[in-house]
Amino acid sequence: MQDDPPQVPDGCPFIIRCIHVEGEPMPLAAARNRAATAAHGDLLAFLDVDCIPDEHLVKRAIEAIHEVPHGVFLPEVRYLPGARRGWLESDGRTTDYASLQWAGRRHPAKRDLTNVSIEPIGDFGELWGLAFILAKSTWTAAGGMDEEYVGYGAEETDFGRRLEGCGAELFWLGGTICYHQHHVVHKPPLQHFESIVRNARLFRRRWGEWCMDYWLDDFERRGLVDRSGGELRVLRPPTPAEINATEQGPHVRFS
Repeated sequence: MQDDPPQVPDGCPFIIRCIHVEGEPMPLAAARNRAATAAHGDLLAFLDVDCIPDEHLVKRAIEAIHEVPHGVFLPEVRYLPGARRGWLESDGRTTDYASLQWAGRRHPAKRDLTNVSIEPIGDFGELWGLAFILAKSTWTAAGGMDEEYVGYGAEETDFGRRLEGCGAELFWLGGTICYHQHHVVHKPPLQHFESIVRNARLFRRRWGEWCMDYWLDDFERRGLVDRSGGELRVLRPPTPAEINATEQGPHVRFS
């Protein structure tokens, strides 16, 4: 989704294909649809660009789909602090998973998957685009992601509804960890104000209710939007100073 293609290292032990998806703001739903269409295998594992899967991800994905073919699985995610020396072995290419495991921290709002193999999740609202696994047939049955969602927010919540509608089941998946690399976050994400408002309105039209309520509630408290009467009205956009003030310090890892 970037203008210039990423640099793919030589000598990787597996095939890497780069598919360019144009669009601005970020066309995440369209990019995931394109990747699913291009995939040759029967199993799809989606990761955000800032996530590092451990060496057990593919093995656990195969085992999970074998156990529940129509399942959608959320592996454990742990958050890393800022970059430091010692996380890579001397060749600079092989990930030192022991260091990542030592440094990674579980999101306090997420289920602790220690000693969990597969555990049902009752609410598809838990679907997290950061890392999820499913059979390609399940993806196809749900119709993929709605490409009208562009920019930040709501495409994964909408997809959860589609999955639930086609009879899929959601599970936590233990035995593998995806490590989220540190980056600066904004709380609330005022830098994405326009796309959050747009995508929230689209979700409301699709499903008859709001999503991203935690951000919309915050926007209302700041006098940016109003939802009285069932409509989302923009009262004013956030100022550059307000956006800058929401930037979290380097100690904040969760996003």
